[in-house]
Amino acid sequence: MSDQFVFYALALLALIIVVLVVKKVTSCMIKLVVFLVLLAVLGFVYYSYFM
Repeated sequence: MSDQFVFYALALLALIIVVLVVKKVTSCMIKLVVFLVLLAVLGFVYYSYFM
């Protein structure tokens, strides 16, 4: 019984760590996508009005 408790405790700890890492990575990825979209819009506006 003790082995099962340790297994489930470690599995829960690993799940929490994975959720935190994914949360950090997706936050960074969302910021990157927003930045690229804004850069594309600014490029489009520049070429539309100045070229």
